[in-house]
Amino acid sequence: MKRILLSLALAISFLGLNAQVTQEIFESFKLQERRNIQYYIPEDYDPGKKYPLVVVLDGEYLFDLVVANSKFYSKFQGMPETIILGVGQQPDNLRWDDCAFDERNGLPGEKGPQFYEFLGMEVIPFLETSYSTAPFKIFVGYDITANFGNYFLFKDKSMFNAYISISPFLAPEMASRVPERLNVLQQQIYYHLIVPTGRGDNWNATMQLDRGLKSLDKENIQYFFDEYKDADDTSVITYGLGKAWDRTFGIFKPITTQEYKTQILTSEEPVFDYLQKKYDKIESLFGFQKQVELNDIMAIYAACRKKDDFESLNPLAELCKKAFPDTMLG
Repeated sequence: MKRILLSLALAISFLGLNAQVTQEIFESFKLQERRNIQYYIPEDYDPGKKYPLVVVLDGEYLFDLVVANSKFYSKFQGMPETIILGVGQQPDNLRWDDCAFDERNGLPGEKGPQFYEFLGMEVIPFLETSYSTAPFKIFVGYDITANFGNYFLFKDKSMFNAYISISPFLAPEMASRVPERLNVLQQQIYYHLIVPTGRGDNWNATMQLDRGLKSLDKENIQYFFDEYKDADDTSVITYGLGKAWDRTFGIFKPITTQEYKTQILTSEEPVFDYLQKKYDKIESLFGFQKQVELNDIMAIYAACRKKDDFESLNPLAELCKKAFPDTMLG
């Protein structure tokens, strides 16, 4: 565990975490109070590009970890850069007031509806109007703040496209309500449940939630469950974030050797169709076009020759002319 924390600390230092982080006090009409927020904007931010928005509760603890993961995966794994909002919930342990629930029915507690509107109607729109954000949004929460994220599933359309729920402290009935709600939603949702091995009533509720989510048979719902036996309630955060990030943005990666062998070479469809569908899905899911990777062009070209699919070379050549007009490929 010490080795993991040391490695993460070095990564944060190496990636220059504070280079584009802004901290400010946000005057909330909904909450009738001032709240601490911080947000990370990529160093090479371009208003002409679109950036997925990540909303992180428990900002004092989780924000730096999420930023470090985003920077690492965008720099070394070919995943998109993101804009990240961290919502402070200290001092005075505000998280329990913000995210409290009624013990009888599991609905948000006295302050919960106002905090819900603060996020959805004030601070998120503030970033959306200030910066070039993509439609794709991710929610990250831990313990009771992870439970709070589930309430955003119950709008007509979920505000978030991906949920990273770390060791959630579930409200009554939430273990059954989340699967029921996801079963009727039609939009693409990524739901990550990250837990340490545990016991007790909340562990039983977590396992009930896991069973309910695993029972769903819907192409638009991507559910991932990660249990870490060597983790405790806090160290599980460092174990699970990277894997959740990798899965959420996995389609963004350049074509890998394994992908080439197991999906492209084994497909009965024209080789070029694989590339077309990959980039169409990226645009549909994230709300912006991705520049075609040279790696992907070469992988498709190699597959065309390997499978004698010479018909796919024509659209591939046209794509090269558009994507790389100033190179030999164009």
